[in-house]
Amino acid sequence: MSERPMDAADSARQRPRMIGWPVPDPVVPDDVSPILAEAARAAVTAFRLARRRFDREELAEKVQMGADGTPTMRLDLAVDTAIAEVIQKHRINLLSEEIGVIDNGSATTLVVDPVDGTANAAAGVPLSAFAAAVSRDGVLTESLTCWLDTGRCWHAVAGRPTPFRTTGRTALDGGAISLLRPHPHGNRDAWWRVTERAARVRILSTSCLEAALVAEGSTDAFADAGTDTHRIVDLAAAMVLVPAAGGAVLDAYGRPLVVDNDLTRRWSGVVAATPQLAEEIAAAIRG
Repeated sequence: MSERPMDAADSARQRPRMIGWPVPDPVVPDDVSPILAEAARAAVTAFRLARRRFDREELAEKVQMGADGTPTMRLDLAVDTAIAEVIQKHRINLLSEEIGVIDNGSATTLVVDPVDGTANAAAGVPLSAFAAAVSRDGVLTESLTCWLDTGRCWHAVAGRPTPFRTTGRTALDGGAISLLRPHPHGNRDAWWRVTERAARVRILSTSCLEAALVAEGSTDAFADAGTDTHRIVDLAAAMVLVPAAGGAVLDAYGRPLVVDNDLTRRWSGVVAATPQLAEEIAAAIRG
């Protein structure tokens, strides 16, 4: 009798530090632009292959310094490299957290966070996402966010109705808020000013996925409570998706969110169900 082929779960049992959960294909809507759809599928394929090949420690190993000035994990580099191949094939530009800028002289740039929530993904916590937005001459026109562990996708085109709708909440008091973790020497007071007024607080450690959950009405808001952690790659997809669903994306300190090639630029992003709620959260962060 022939042996059954080894699947991911079998491999995980033999190597306990492997992540045995399957990675599904992304459910990309039919109307997604070809380049954005191809980049998402390439990212998911690379993510799946990395999970099959490397264990948790190997996925999380710092292999180089990223273009944003933070260390790049092996998992990040594997996915970003696959996206770069798509970019080169279509001869458009790339702005990515890890590789940085690939300038092919095109008016079109793909602004990408290849694996948002890499620490989660490398540990086997099923909260990470591919997120990308198309920029034409600095104007964001389309975005796609894909939840890597489920295949669920959120797509939006600027100026076009979307099936997603936020909760419509306008007040911070009693809301459900997701936040980046508090920093011991930075934003404890700002963090507390927000959390003491919310009814529910979550820390999921995946900004792009949390923004998508705001867009579809699963939570009221997500914010960085004043630590200037967000880069444009963390916010670009949300800047298309969330306003299309009735919400707002802004910086807590009122700085404009600019799409350019400077990955040293930082913001404290606020993503909320309504402009009123975004402004109230920003005011609470500023104190």
